[in-house]
Amino acid sequence: MKVSTILSYAGGFKQAAQQVVDMEKAGLDLVWVAEAYGFDGPSLMGYLAALTDRVQIGAGILPIYTRTPTLIAMTAAGIDALSDGRFHLGLGASGPQVIEGFHGVPYSNPLGRTREIIEICRDVWKREHPLVHQGKNFTLPLPAEKGTGLGKPLKIIAHPVRSEIPIWIAALGEKNVELTAEVADGWIPIFYIPERANDVWGAPLKAGAAKRDSTLGDLMISAGGLLAIGEGDDVTALRELQRSMVALYVGGMGAKGKNFYNELAVRYGYEKEAEVIQDLYLAGKKKEAEAAVPAEFLELTTLCGPEGYVKERVAAFKEAGVTHLQVHPIPTGDQTMASLIENVKEMSR
Repeated sequence: MKVSTILSYAGGFKQAAQQVVDMEKAGLDLVWVAEAYGFDGPSLMGYLAALTDRVQIGAGILPIYTRTPTLIAMTAAGIDALSDGRFHLGLGASGPQVIEGFHGVPYSNPLGRTREIIEICRDVWKREHPLVHQGKNFTLPLPAEKGTGLGKPLKIIAHPVRSEIPIWIAALGEKNVELTAEVADGWIPIFYIPERANDVWGAPLKAGAAKRDSTLGDLMISAGGLLAIGEGDDVTALRELQRSMVALYVGGMGAKGKNFYNELAVRYGYEKEAEVIQDLYLAGKKKEAEAAVPAEFLELTTLCGPEGYVKERVAAFKEAGVTHLQVHPIPTGDQTMASLIENVKEMSR
């Protein structure tokens, strides 16, 4: 099992990037760079490519509504070239609040768009022929009746370092997970509980795998949580740092009846708790919503505790089929983020 992390740059991106350099030396395999509605991801990933030599660099994620499919392909090829073939393209639908609120783009047909974007990206990278695509969401070149009529099929001018760049999808819903298992190289779930993953996602993963092209190989999975290793209640209590995030996602990332993370909590068996968290959060009672997050949920989605306990949690993720253990290291005592990566890397062997 490989070890990955997601870049947290609340304290400044350049400082966070230097931490990645240190973690790379300790054995970190992959670093994910988020975009959300903060700084754009590609600029940050290009900076990381220049600072590092070995660690893989992943977009975690680029939203499928904010760029044309060909720009996504060009961006991926560009970062892949800068990093000498170390890029992973993570795609996701984000949500209506961000896509329609911040970008002003209709949040429509996420499954169909995802499938077509992947098809177009792979065609661009292969350069086998000028790009032509006829789909429900994208038609390339643009038909004459929708533009000037001057569009013509083109190839990307640059020659990508790789004709096949790994594509991951951040998916939660059953149909999206099924699509991921069918067409993607990897899957990025959130709030992954290894002991319950098969109950929640087993059926769609199996359905997608049945339609999967054998040339894609096995589906990679990146999942994990907060990582803290040490004795004492102060270490296990660090899982509480995720409480506000869970409340935000389950309670506030979407409207009533249209919150993918709330639906996930329900599918995990926390139906009553999910409803309470959402009602409180949407009523502006954020602290009360945080208090309503079950302690069990925090424990099952993190890796915080004594070394033996963390080793058991690592084994559980591995047993569930996780290929990239995604950790968020929290140093205690004389530990560093790099030393925690080195420790969990050894556990994952």
